[in-house]
Amino acid sequence: MNRRIGSFARNAGVAFAMLVAACTTAAQAASYVMYRDPGCGCCHEWAEHVRHDMQAEVEMREDIPMPQVKAELGVPDDLVSCHTMKVDGYVIEGHVPAKEIQRLLREKPQDVKGLAVAGMPLGSPGMEVAGRTQPYQVIAFGDFGQRVFASYE
Repeated sequence: MNRRIGSFARNAGVAFAMLVAACTTAAQAASYVMYRDPGCGCCHEWAEHVRHDMQAEVEMREDIPMPQVKAELGVPDDLVSCHTMKVDGYVIEGHVPAKEIQRLLREKPQDVKGLAVAGMPLGSPGMEVAGRTQPYQVIAFGDFGQRVFASYE
């Protein structure tokens, strides 16, 4: 009887390890595609923030005019910033902190189309300038309209 229990425990352990590996691989396989204007320098800084904090590869594209990208992805006019990223079915507009993108991807709210930080507030990821900061909000948007997802002082 003990051999059967030991065998079951071993098989269960192997199955669990395979499940964890599959989940990890799926998370790493998420495609991070950032659209940017070739003339914008802060986009590289923000992409590096995402790469570092999320340990993700960010593909940068400059082949589609930004107004077209934002229109096709449904970014509200009042939330527009300099770059737009698509990841796991969501739209990320502007200098959204990686922490909030991770939360979005973890919680997967069905009614949210994306997150945005409007404009280019000082102190947001990619906009660090000599320790100067401005308060800003991360806004969730979707068919419901807009709501505050996170605030930064």
